[in-house]
Amino acid sequence: MWLPSSLLNVTMSPFIIRTYRDSDYDVARNLFANGIVENSSEAFRHTLQLPHIWLLLSALFLLPALHLVSIGNSILAVALALAGLWFGSRYLYTEYVRFSLSDDMLNIRKYYLERDGHGFWVAESGGELVGTVAALPSSQPAGEKHIELKRLSVSKNHRGKGIAKALCRTVIDFARQRGCEAVVLTTTLSQISAWKMYEKMGFRQTNAFIPPNFKFKFLDFKVLAYQYDLRNPSMTSST
Repeated sequence: MWLPSSLLNVTMSPFIIRTYRDSDYDVARNLFANGIVENSSEAFRHTLQLPHIWLLLSALFLLPALHLVSIGNSILAVALALAGLWFGSRYLYTEYVRFSLSDDMLNIRKYYLERDGHGFWVAESGGELVGTVAALPSSQPAGEKHIELKRLSVSKNHRGKGIAKALCRTVIDFARQRGCEAVVLTTTLSQISAWKMYEKMGFRQTNAFIPPNFKFKFLDFKVLAYQYDLRNPSMTSST
């Protein structure tokens, strides 16, 4: 079984990166779920900045001036609209979590450790599991030469310590060991700290799109695709 090079330097770091164990199951799933859902707050803030949302809320405020509803009902309508936007933003993330927990995160060992080209690692600090990351062959064209980075999450109390970068490097090393040409991933516009970190590490954005569904378009739920090219020495040196 392939082991991350981070294990060679455990005495020099406040954390270690190691292969997933069955005893990590509950904590790993919770880390993933919490890390995803927390992005709903930023997604809601982004939604409030959209022009069509401003038009909607403004129209609700102007209803009393048109003698269509009372001021009280107008305020209630605005409050309900804001609540709907909040729950709508949150739903996009909770639904993704629900699907993932019943898909690849349902049986982590079987999905990631018992299949060729797959891997799952955790970060441990002081005996506590504080981060996760996974790798698998990309399902996109040329996927046999690309490794996809997934399930990257770090506990709030342990961010800013280089753990997320170490987990990313683990996947990059894994891909390099397998002779792959690139590491790819997708994130969302609302995951600001994540895509900023990827860009600092040398990932380049290759695409940005909104899934073809009204709810995604209405909330401007944008997905960002990134790639780290292992064939470019100037990029690999940045890690």
